Amino acid sequence: MKNIINHPTVKYGKTGVLLVNLGTPDSPSYFSVFKYLRQFLSDEKVLNVNPILRFLLVNFIICPTRSFSSSKIYKQVWDSKYGSPLLHNTKKLNEVLSDKLPDVDVQYAMRYQSPSINPVLDDMLAKNPDEIIVLPLFPHFAAATTGSVFKEVSRCLSDKWVVPKITFINQFYDNPNFINAWIDKTKGINLNSYDKIIFSYHGVPNSHVDDVYSGSMCSDHDCEIAITEKNKFCYKATVYETTKLIAERLNLDSSKYMVTFQSRLTNKWLDPFTDEVLEGLPKDGHKKVLVFSPAFTADCLETIIEIGDEYKELFIDAGGTVLDYVPSLNYSDQWADAIINITNLES
Repeated sequence: MKNIINHPTVKYGKTGVLLVNLGTPDSPSYFSVFKYLRQFLSDEKVLNVNPILRFLLVNFIICPTRSFSSSKIYKQVWDSKYGSPLLHNTKKLNEVLSDKLPDVDVQYAMRYQSPSINPVLDDMLAKNPDEIIVLPLFPHFAAATTGSVFKEVSRCLSDKWVVPKITFINQFYDNPNFINAWIDKTKGINLNSYDKIIFSYHGVPNSHVDDVYSGSMCSDHDCEIAITEKNKFCYKATVYETTKLIAERLNLDSSKYMVTFQSRLTNKWLDPFTDEVLEGLPKDGHKKVLVFSPAFTADCLETIIEIGDEYKELFIDAGGTVLDYVPSLNYSDQWADAIINITNLES
C-alpha cells in the first residue's frame, strides 16, 4: 500500500456569492415598465390572491394603467450613462466586493428582469464551486422579497444535474457591521439640527406579517418592543429592532425618532404611513426632518423620487422647512465589509 500521509492538500473550487436585488425595468419605456411590473406582480409571494384574480388584476388593470405613471417616474431617475440607479448601485457593489474577495466568485442578479437569476447561476455553476452563498440584499426577511428570491433560486436549481452546497442568508437586520455602515452614513450630519428623525421602511400588507404566526396575529406579539423567539422572522419586529440599534448608536432619545412605512398600495398595509406622518409633523412644530430608509441598501425609485421629491414636496407644502435624506449604503466600503462579515468570508 502506498504511503499517502504526505499527499498535498487539494484545493477545490471557489466559493461563490450571489447578490440578489429586487429588480428594475430594462429601460424607462412604457413597455419595459409594463414587462417589469407584470413579472413582479405576477409573483404569488408579492400579490397573494387567487391566481385567476391575480392574472386579471395584473394584466388588465394594474399594469396597463400604472405603467404610464411609473414610466414617467423612471425617466426622472434614469441616467443616460448608467441607466437604472438600482442596477448601477448593485453592479458597483459587486465590483467593490470582487476587489475585496479576489478568491471568491461574486456575482449579482435581479429577482425580476435583468440580469435574471437562472443565467447567472449557470455561469457560477460552470466554475464548479464548492458552495454558493445566496444573499438577498434585503436586511429584513419578508416573503415578498427574500422569500421570493429563495423560491426562484430553488426553482432554478431544481433541474441542475450537479448542485453544490447552497447557503441561504435570510436576514441581517441586527448585524453589527450592517449597523456600522449606516452609522458611517451620518458622518458630517448634525443630528441635533433636526426636530424629528424618521426611519421609513418599505411597507408590506398586514396579512404578510400576520401569516408569520400560527394561531395569532402580529399585533399580539409586541413587535415594536423587542425581538422574541416567536417574532424573529416578523418584518415589523425586525425593522423596529434595526431602528433601535441605529438609534442607540446615535444616542437618540426615543422622543426624537419614529418608525414609519412607505410605498403602500392600500390602507391595509403596515402603518403609520410615512406620507401621512410627514404631512402632520409641521403642525406639531417639527419643521426640520431627517429621513433614514434602512430597508433600502441601494438608492432607487423609492428613495430618490418617493422620499427625495414627493414626500419632501408634501412636507414643505404642509409647513415644513427642511427634509433631508440619508443616502443608502449603495457600494460603500463599509457596506461591502459588512457583507463579507454577513457571509462569513472574513479572512
